[in-house]
Amino acid sequence: MNPEQLTIALPKGKLLGPTLQMLDHLDLPIRGVSDGKRSLVFDFPDQKVSYIMCRPTDVPTYVEHGAADLGIVGKDIILDQAKDVYEMVDLGFGYCRFIVAVPQERVGQPLADFNYQRVATKFPHVAEEFFREQGLQVEVIKLHGNIELAPRVGLAEIIVDIVSTGKTLEENFLKEKANIAVCTARVIVNRVSYRTKYSIIEPMISKMSRLVAEGVVKE
Repeated sequence: MNPEQLTIALPKGKLLGPTLQMLDHLDLPIRGVSDGKRSLVFDFPDQKVSYIMCRPTDVPTYVEHGAADLGIVGKDIILDQAKDVYEMVDLGFGYCRFIVAVPQERVGQPLADFNYQRVATKFPHVAEEFFREQGLQVEVIKLHGNIELAPRVGLAEIIVDIVSTGKTLEENFLKEKANIAVCTARVIVNRVSYRTKYSIIEPMISKMSRLVAEGVVKE
């Protein structure tokens, strides 16, 4: 790592807009930075900063292994991947929730009734941790999409997923059974970078915290 250079992993998709807004408020260059271009690396040598455009699920890996000094990623991904990084600032945007959902006709049953049943999810680590804490044993089935379909076709009795409005649950005859965690975008930092580039990173982190407190960065 160049001690003078800061590399930031940016998430493609819905978090990118407010992330760029935040970087602009930090007086960092954002001109031409977009997830709609072929280029995945944006260098600004005069400002000694570069950006790596990543899939959100890859951001923690780039930061953990030092390819990026810091990154912006949803708390949902942090919880599921449990990477060895510092979580520094809750940015407040990108709101969603981790929930447990079941078929509408079973929502009144105690959670204990779902012991030894199957859970479909994109987030196996989060699901396993939650049910372990509840003292329940379940079989976790990892899927990569259309989690809500699993109970309808008999693949699983429960799902663990992220929701923002809950509309998709209703459309698939599911009801929320338990709330696991509230998730928003977070700033994560490589552990080595935080020590070796402290004089650059710490003032940036402090300013991000002030911007959040002032409500400057919005969706």
